Amino acid sequence: MYQLSFSLQEFLSEYWQKKPVIIKGGFENFQDPVTPEELAGLTLESDVDSRFVSNLNNEWKAEHGPLSEELFDTLGETNWSIIVQAANHWHEGAAELFKPFKQMPNWLFDDIMISYSVPDGGVGPHIDQYDVFIIQGQGKRHWRVGDIGEYEEEHRHGALKQITGFDPIIDQILEPGDILYIPPGFPHDGYALEPSMSYSAGFRSPKEQELVSNFADFIIENEKSDVHYHNPDLQAQTHGAEITTQSFEDLKAMMLNAMSDEQSLKQFMGEYLSNSRHHLNILPDSEKWTTEELLGYLQSGQALIKVAGVRAFYHETEACEDNMTLYVDGESYVFPLAVKNDVIALCETSEFTLLDIENLLQDPHSVSNLLQFVNIGYWFVESEEDEE
Repeated sequence: MYQLSFSLQEFLSEYWQKKPVIIKGGFENFQDPVTPEELAGLTLESDVDSRFVSNLNNEWKAEHGPLSEELFDTLGETNWSIIVQAANHWHEGAAELFKPFKQMPNWLFDDIMISYSVPDGGVGPHIDQYDVFIIQGQGKRHWRVGDIGEYEEEHRHGALKQITGFDPIIDQILEPGDILYIPPGFPHDGYALEPSMSYSAGFRSPKEQELVSNFADFIIENEKSDVHYHNPDLQAQTHGAEITTQSFEDLKAMMLNAMSDEQSLKQFMGEYLSNSRHHLNILPDSEKWTTEELLGYLQSGQALIKVAGVRAFYHETEACEDNMTLYVDGESYVFPLAVKNDVIALCETSEFTLLDIENLLQDPHSVSNLLQFVNIGYWFVESEEDEE
């Protein structure tokens, strides 16, 4: 189990979205959850989002996965990196790295990105628009971080969003267990001094533009606010080309009315925030479970395991006194409020048994929801091979 050596609350108060910092020994006695060979194996998979980046002789090259085994046969000992996004979706050990950050709002969490770099390997100076904790694994890596400002983009490769350079406010070497935190907008550049593993826990805040755009899509898809502008008190105008103040106010009120429906907004937020940006490692059974099979399995004392990366959230308060809504991977599921603690267990635990959801299993509608989760593949049965 990974544990932070510092108070997360104190960190949030002093550094979160304020300034970058290096926390020496942020993880005590850190052990890499993934080997370079395992990471290379993930880059060969078609469903895994991966990249290869090289900068030999300052000639930048980048290639999106799946990579080929032949590529690895041609690589030298310096100036290249392999990167896997959402590694926590595909590797159980990588998923463990998020657990120390679970006191953070989980809807902000995006993924665990892992990179392996040989000496002088990196992706060049760049700026990200999300918060990131970069955890140093094996090896050493030299990091430079600059201050927020205006920086010139440099197009050395179409797949790399780099900048020309910056003056560092942090210029240090990270060793195993050290953590570098970088808020959005701060330029940074890191390169390996020796064969090196880095683990980036990324937290991505939604943009206002994204929220508005996706809410508009939500309204259309759910056929909400499908009303036309009506004005039975329309008056003749001296200038027909004029948009009168009253017309403007009426149209604005229509738009604000669509944005003020709290139930629609809650449904949208839950579905939008629970939708994963990355592929999930879902392998549903070819034969669907029945209710009797599901209950029999749980009554035998065995556990159901959540697929890594599945996003399951609920709202703090509910407008309806009798029901609550669980949002899983972009969809809504209604449960009686009486089983709230069981629903929280579904959200916050990586696996559960009958003892964790005894109340939920007393409600046929809730059991139907759970059966749907299992048949979609969000929760699965641990096989004998996994147990070994």
